[in-house]
Parts: sequence; C-alpha cells; structure tokens
Amino acid sequence: MDALPLSRQAATLALVLAFSALSGCAPEASTPTTAASSDAPYRDVSLPAGERVEDLLSRMDLADKIGQMTQAERADVTNETVTTLRLGSVLSGGGSSPVPNTPQAWADMYDAFQTAAAHTPLGIPILYGIDAVHGNNALDGATVFPHNIGLGATRDPELVRKIGQATAEEVAAIGIDWTFSPCLCVVRDDRWGRSYESFGEDPALVASMATIITGYQGDTLGGSPTSILATAKHFIADGGTSGGTDQGDAVLSDAELRATYLPPYRAAVEAGVASVMVSFSSVNGEKVHGSPALLTDLLKGELGFDGIVVSDWNGIDQIDGVAGFDQAEVARAVNAGIDMVMVPTAYATFIADLTAAVEAGDVPMDRIDDAVRRILTKKFELGLFESPLTDRSLFATVGSDEHRALAREAVAKSQVMLTNNGGLPIAASSRVLVTGSGSDDLGNQAGGWTITWQGSSGDTIEGTTILEATEDAFAAADAGGTVTARPQMTADSVAEIAGEIDVAIAVVGERPYAEFKGDRPDGVRLTGADVTTLEALRDAGVPTVVVVISGRPIDLGGAERWASAVVAAWLPGSEGAGVTDVLLGTVDPTGTLPVSWPATADQEPINVGDGQVPLFAFGAGLVGPLG
Repeated sequence: MDALPLSRQAATLALVLAFSALSGCAPEASTPTTAASSDAPYRDVSLPAGERVEDLLSRMDLADKIGQMTQAERADVTNETVTTLRLGSVLSGGGSSPVPNTPQAWADMYDAFQTAAAHTPLGIPILYGIDAVHGNNALDGATVFPHNIGLGATRDPELVRKIGQATAEEVAAIGIDWTFSPCLCVVRDDRWGRSYESFGEDPALVASMATIITGYQGDTLGGSPTSILATAKHFIADGGTSGGTDQGDAVLSDAELRATYLPPYRAAVEAGVASVMVSFSSVNGEKVHGSPALLTDLLKGELGFDGIVVSDWNGIDQIDGVAGFDQAEVARAVNAGIDMVMVPTAYATFIADLTAAVEAGDVPMDRIDDAVRRILTKKFELGLFESPLTDRSLFATVGSDEHRALAREAVAKSQVMLTNNGGLPIAASSRVLVTGSGSDDLGNQAGGWTITWQGSSGDTIEGTTILEATEDAFAAADAGGTVTARPQMTADSVAEIAGEIDVAIAVVGERPYAEFKGDRPDGVRLTGADVTTLEALRDAGVPTVVVVISGRPIDLGGAERWASAVVAAWLPGSEGAGVTDVLLGTVDPTGTLPVSWPATADQEPINVGDGQVPLFAFGAGLVGPLG
C-alpha cells in the first residue's frame, strides 16, 4: 500500500495525540475498562450477535467508539494509523488500488490492515469498502458486468441477483467485505452524469432490482464465505435534482418523495440491506447529510432500517456550504443519523471534532452508542471476528469463465432493439464493416467506475470488444462472411470500400465519465467523429446497423429515420459478445427501455406519464425472433 509522507503522518498523529491528551483519552495511553481476553463474551461465537455487541460496547472508551465511526482512504493511512486511531473502516476511492493491481496485492493489503486492527486494545476488525458497482470493477482481470441502466433493460430480477452473487465472489476473493452498491436512485433527468447507475426512471422497476442485495449478502449476512455488505445509495432523491445537476437540489413535495424515490429503499430495507449511503444532494434546499427528518425519522424510524448509515466521500463538508467541515457540521451530521463518516483524508480532524462535540454535550452518548452498536452488529453478523483475513482460495473466481458467461448473458438480455427495418439479424455470410468510436474500445464499453473513478477509453480491462466478438463469430460460423474494421469513416473512405461491404455495424456513443464530469446540461449528443461516420454511411447508402454505447438516451441526429436498425447497447462491460449475439440472431432480443428516450434535448426531463411524446417510450423495444 502507499504510505503517507512522513511529514503528513507526523502531523496527523500529532493532532490526534494533542486532542486526545486534552480529553483524557490518548490512544496510546487509553486502555479498556475490562481486558480483551480471549474468553470475553464478545469473543464467544455461540452467543447471539446482540449479546456480543453489548458486551463489547461496555468495554469501549470514547476513543474506541469514535474510531469505529471513522472511515479513511487507504492511500492516506498506514497500518500504524489503523492501530493507533482504532479505525472502524478503510475504503478505496475510485482508482485507489494497490500496485500491482492483482488479487494477491489486494489480499496482502487487506490482511495487513486487519492485522493492524487486531493489535488495537479490543481487537475489533475493520470493514473495508469499495465501489464494486458493476462487478469488482477496480480490479484488473475482474468480470465487468453491464452498468445498472442496462440491467434495468433486462427486466430480470433473478439475473440481477446472480450478478450480485458473482460480484460478491470476486470482491470477497481479495478480502473486501463491503460494496457501495446498489445505486437505487430513480433517474428522472438523463442529463445527470450518474444516470447509468440507475436501473431506470420508474420506482417499481428500480425496486424490483433490489434482488442484487440478496446476491451480495446471501440469504443471511455472513451465511457464506462470499457474503459481503451491500449498500443502498444514495438516500434520497439524488436522481431528481433540478436540471439533472449532480449534488444539486431536488425540489419536490413529500408526496412526490414518497411516491417516486422512497419505494426502492423500502424494498432494500425489506431485503435486509446492511448499509445505506447518504446522498450529496439536497431536498428542498437542505443537504441530506444534515437532515434528521430524512435519516432518522424516515429511514431509521418509518422504514425501520437497523443497519449502518454511511456518509458519502467528504459529504459532511457540504452541510453548511463552506469548504471543509467544522465541529458544528460533525455534530449535525452525527445527530442527523449518520453512523459511519467517510472522511478520506481528514479523519484525524473528524475524530478530534467529534470527541470535542461529545465532551461539550453537543452529541449525546446514546447517539454515539447507537452508531457503534449498528457498526459492530454488522461486523459480528459478517463473521469478521472469527475470520478477518482473506480466503485466498477464492482467487479463481476472479474473471472466471462462469462469471464471464453470466455477464455475456446479461449483455444480450440488456440489448434494446429500437428499430429494425430489415437490418437484423446479420447473416454470417455477409461482408461486414465494423466502425465507430465504440467498435473496438473496451473502455468505452465499460464506462465510468472502471479501474478508475471516471473510467477511460482504450484497453483498460480484460474482455472482448464488439469488433473482436464479430470477428470471432464470423470465424466460428465459417460461412464465407468477412469483417472489415475501421474506427472512423469519412465520405472518401466509405467510397473506397462501399462495393466491398453488404452492411455496416456503426458502434457510436459516449466516452467514459462518472458523476459531476458526466453532467450534460445542454443535452446528450454524439461526438463529432461519430456524426461524421454516420453521415458518410447514410450519404453512401450503405445499410447500417447503429449500435449505441451510452449510459443514457442520446440524440441520434436522425439516424433512427434512415438506419437499417438501431440498438441501445448501454454500457455492456467486458463481454462484447453479448451484443454480437443479438446482432447475428444467436439470441433473440428481449430488452425494453428502462427510461424514456427523448426526441430532442429540449424535452429533458422526460418521464413516463408526464404528457410528453418521446422518440421511444419507456418500455419500448422490439422483442422476439428476428427475420
């Protein structure tokens, strides 16, 4: 793992030791009131989790408890920091991976952190969190499944459960025990840069996909070696901000909040979700990170959620609208109902501020105990006290043939055939041109949250591009067909080969992005290169199948009026053969739109039932045998 510079380490520890000494709970000097002997009740696996929690809680001092409520970024801590501050959790932010990025390196890092946690006075293991949002997408060689928008198009909750289970296996294989997934947002404005993290615009559709929680956790949390904590996020209404602005404000009535945005969280709680992550955004001008009405009264009270409420990355910084956080914001966030606070680099300051807030009476001890009780309960249920280290026998699950076959199935089922004017299926005896920015680009296929936070174009992951899948299928069919590859076409280049091809597959769409950087307030449009390619094929009269790689509906520039077929392929991930399976007729199309597809950018936001006429309606899609 990457260590902090010595000067930074020294400054961090000096700050902690300074506030601890003043409060009388310096980590190095503090000892629990009862020794953490091996025969202490909380070590007894035969006892119910609740009894173990209460025994352990009775042995903890304030430093122990606040440490448990603190989550820090792996690149900004050392093993010694975990021990000294008694941290409850470590996470990997987007792109934060050990070097080399291998299962072995991840397992070594994770085990080192757990060993450090075992050296704290009470030996409480850490939880390690990661954004495994479409497979274990931070790990080289992992299976990368379609993003949620594509899974919503499948309308197949059981398939989604299996994807959760496969992901959990590949996550547990490197030791990690907590995924910040699923995103259960209901996307109501496709200009939002997180649209692809949503299963769709309809609350019932999104709620039906809460089955992925059972996939991650199993029927019982901790019931198998591959059970990991799931996280329903981002509570609440993050998909309904004005203008589709990331981290913006959702202006709506209580009835709208309950009808549109609450149902998926109700389904998640009913499924036993272990944690809920708070949204960066606001509801009617109030940041959710500071709202007791939403976090305590609604989520914990009305819905009966008994797991961990975790903040988002530096989310408490935004409560008062001023950069950074202070003691008042810390108190407000914890009193609002946040149990574990994600403070990636400012963890020492957070610990100092929360300690001071408790000692000043601004945060009551029963709120601290409630937060810690929730955290410890999940650690006991997961079995971390008995098995804190990586089960390395699971390495073989990473990128396994079985998981890639499941991903290929998911890709095929996610394809939505928007039009087909005789262009599909493509015969294996055809002379095919494969072109467009997404035709031979795994990074574009996978989108954001792939290896890095924003993702990137190019050979970023192991997998099969749509071009490679087409070539493989034609070679296997051995029917005399040919495949010609060109990343981009112009009028001149089309003229050169027009007589040598029967049909073109033009794979066009978006380049990778994640939240904030993916916002498109002026509408979602094709790149200039893709527009040039499509116009050249249209003007030459080449029969063209347009395959759209995107995280949301995109302005097709009128291609739907002249193309031989248009297919929404979403962000399929590592298994491009799932796209080709549908194009060549090996698998019948079954996917239907999980969102309304606007005719123009001026229609945004557009959703089913709002009176607008979309280009393609929610639920649209040609299904059944082709030809």
